[in-house]
Amino acid sequence: MELSPFLQDLSQQPIIQRLLIIAAYALLAKAVDIFVNRILKRLAAAYTTSELDDKVISILHSPIVFSVFFFGVFHAVTMEPVLAQPWEKFVPALAQSVALIVWTLAALRLFMVVGEHYLKSIAGRGKIGADLFLLLKNVVRVIVIVSALIWLLSIWNVNLAPLFASAGIAGIAVALAAKDSLANFFGGISIFADKTFKVGDYIIIDDAQRGEVVEIGVRSTRVMTRDDVLITIPNSILANSKIINESAPIPRFRIRVPVGVAYGSDLEQVEAVLLAVAAENPAVVKNPEARVRLRGFGSSSVDFELLCWVAEPRFKGLEIHNLLKGIYAAFAAHSIAIPFPQQDVHIKELPERAEKERSPGG
Repeated sequence: MELSPFLQDLSQQPIIQRLLIIAAYALLAKAVDIFVNRILKRLAAAYTTSELDDKVISILHSPIVFSVFFFGVFHAVTMEPVLAQPWEKFVPALAQSVALIVWTLAALRLFMVVGEHYLKSIAGRGKIGADLFLLLKNVVRVIVIVSALIWLLSIWNVNLAPLFASAGIAGIAVALAAKDSLANFFGGISIFADKTFKVGDYIIIDDAQRGEVVEIGVRSTRVMTRDDVLITIPNSILANSKIINESAPIPRFRIRVPVGVAYGSDLEQVEAVLLAVAAENPAVVKNPEARVRLRGFGSSSVDFELLCWVAEPRFKGLEIHNLLKGIYAAFAAHSIAIPFPQQDVHIKELPERAEKERSPGG
């Protein structure tokens, strides 16, 4: 079938050829869209149990379809004969810029989805991951955005040499001004490298502040004390501080309960009563078992110490309270006396003074 002379002449027009190419790529993009929606997503749902592949397909779906269409636009506007100025450079640069923005946003979403999936998988194995992901999330975001911005400027033929030269000079000034922030950032990195603590751990800082780590950020770490006071500490200070991690290497925590009984008490009975009180407390873990130690002979009492473990450091104060109440009640039930400080005073008379007081002239 031959086309009419009019259609033949029309098909030879560059603008019509370009529109036909764009239309063909638009149809191809629609075919890709149908393939992803009706076939690829169904295959992923049927043959995999993980939700990660479904999320990845959803994230990459739109960028792939847009990329097919924008490639058609780029092909159409760069074919011979070239477009007149300024369209020759403007339209291809615009198509590349839109594609770059679409893929940059997709890359950021993909990083978040894959990172969150990775965190869920390692959470069950008890490994550090959430803290590191939170620390690096903003860093990766900045790197991706800055890289995309540099690429975008190069698409529009912006001379980057003066920009880099200015950035070098400005970078020195920024580095000097932000040295504390950089120190905090690398302090956070050292915390993760040394595995000093993680979110949820109970720590003591320089034998002073004690609390639960609630957030580890790029610049600082936040600790919630038992008084519900939130303390924000720069990472550079934490990296150079003495840290006692009560939650590591195992989450259980040993508590010590000092107890004094009166002299003359049955020591075997005292030990048995203390162990029974610990065994009856549901918060005290059974393995390892509680133990009792005789620590010494005080001025008013025989000093024992009950050693037992609780599941988490946060229960330290509460369980010492409960154990002391239980010990007091058990001692009262078994007639074990709890002494109070007392002193016996013996008055010794001097022989000369006593003789003088007994003499008639005294």
